[in-house]
Amino acid sequence: MVASATSTAVEQLRFLTPALAERIRTEVGTPSYAYDMAGLRSQGSKALAFPNAFGLTVRYAMKSSPNAAILQVFHNMGIQIDASSGYEVERAIEAGIPPENISLSTQELPTFFADLVNKGTKINACSLTQLERFGQAFPGGEVGVRFNPGLGSGGTGKTNVGGAGSSFGIWFELLPQVKEIVAKYDLKVVRVHTHIGSGSDPAVWQKVSGMSLDLCRQFDTVHTLNLGGGYKVGRMATEKSTDLSVVGVPVVEAFKAFAEDTGRKLHLEIEPGTFLLANAGCVVSTIQDMVTTGEQGHTFLKMDTGMTELLRPSLYGSQHPLVVVPSGGSSTAATEEARYVVVGHCCESGDLVSPADGEPETITERPMGKAQVGDILVMEGAGAYCSSMSTKHYNSFPEAAEVLVDGDNLHVIRKRQEFRQIWANEVALPTSALK
Repeated sequence: MVASATSTAVEQLRFLTPALAERIRTEVGTPSYAYDMAGLRSQGSKALAFPNAFGLTVRYAMKSSPNAAILQVFHNMGIQIDASSGYEVERAIEAGIPPENISLSTQELPTFFADLVNKGTKINACSLTQLERFGQAFPGGEVGVRFNPGLGSGGTGKTNVGGAGSSFGIWFELLPQVKEIVAKYDLKVVRVHTHIGSGSDPAVWQKVSGMSLDLCRQFDTVHTLNLGGGYKVGRMATEKSTDLSVVGVPVVEAFKAFAEDTGRKLHLEIEPGTFLLANAGCVVSTIQDMVTTGEQGHTFLKMDTGMTELLRPSLYGSQHPLVVVPSGGSSTAATEEARYVVVGHCCESGDLVSPADGEPETITERPMGKAQVGDILVMEGAGAYCSSMSTKHYNSFPEAAEVLVDGDNLHVIRKRQEFRQIWANEVALPTSALK
């Protein structure tokens, strides 16, 4: 499908300068992810200042970008880890994160979960089966329970993880079965966990916090309520972001009211990922070709990147600021504007970088500085759920490099993959099988 040209204003660079963008291309190559140390620390400080009544733990949702350097930056700030798989737990431990600072809420409880618990990792059971397995392995143990509160909210339907259409967590109406399993194995429920989606509506998030407190009333052993993350972050200049200092205030009052009613002062946990990272990262790429479909068509910019590094536009119809940087890193931005459709390098019609908002199959023209082949294109807002959620190796494109920008210093935190590594684990057929 084709949409009319968007009226979005021309976007600007967020944390890179034209010279730094050119330096990344020269020293590391394109495509490369770049992260801003100052931005990571700034967002981390905002999360750590989240309003709370009786104590706060911030957990970084490492699925948003699990590079060890990023985990270590947040760890040094006192931010702990939210893991979504057993392998993420192991990866975080390898990066130097203490196991006791890691909480696991997962769609697939690993076969080796007991080893993780014995190391100190906290488990939130996300289904009745998981709770049963935990009880069998650790009768009399302490466990968290993730509930689906019956209400969800997300930036798109694909990022909504609450409500009847979501498999995440134990459906709230199954509370009696939860209590049966808890009694059967003499478990102690110490945490209640809820999470309704990424890019959620603050009003819905606040409502769910009240519903989650009601679940805490069902277990007098609960001392911690984890309200997940999913705070809306505006990537485009026209989009708004959730103000944590505002959205958290009603939650403080709710916690205080709960304490007055029950005598229990609950500890609060939150799990931001996008909030911490989205606008502190970008993809630095090169415009490697331009094609036109005539006066009644479009001018397409073809990048040396695409869904192999930035899947969100193709998957969700997500909007990312696209900024042309003239080749050579001139400090003078292009003054002449033009409209382009931006596409990736994959042999895939869905490799569209400039879709209509929320419509991944609908192309739009985006206004930006006039471009030439060889110019740099910086894709902003690519810190979260880009490197970790890429389709690397499609068309046998190797994994891109990652760079951490710290003032004038560029730290390579992941080398560009040597392309032969792509098939390193393939096993050749015996000659006899080919006859």
